[in-house]
Amino acid sequence: MKSINPYLNFPGNTEEAFNFYKSVFGGEFYMVMRMKDTPQQKQIPIELENKIMHISLPISTGQILMGTDALEEFGQNFSKGNNFSICIASSSENEGKELFDKLSIDGQIQILFSTQFWGDMFGQFVDKFGVQWMISYHEEN
Repeated sequence: MKSINPYLNFPGNTEEAFNFYKSVFGGEFYMVMRMKDTPQQKQIPIELENKIMHISLPISTGQILMGTDALEEFGQNFSKGNNFSICIASSSENEGKELFDKLSIDGQIQILFSTQFWGDMFGQFVDKFGVQWMISYHEEN
């Protein structure tokens, strides 16, 4: 396993929160992806185009704080307690698939572990105990 990192959900103020975290931890954002950057950009209401789909801030060696705007308009229900996920970056596609398959047994799969539009393998689910998980694999070139 490559790393395990926290993934935080916010009710529309992710950018504000991450600018605060950046002021505390320092560094630069590794990635900022806005809703308008998705393949479904034409379906995004104009007032939501600049909301955060994904943001990541390295906070120490090998540790990355990540987050998103969890918006009701996209069927996401933000509430304190469901505002984080455990994100595992696997060392291989096979490891990612195996972790996904085993951890998601009797859970609710939200996104199948498959290649996503940004090029990585990714899957998301809530396990049978109510814990939210994200499994990813990024092939190094």
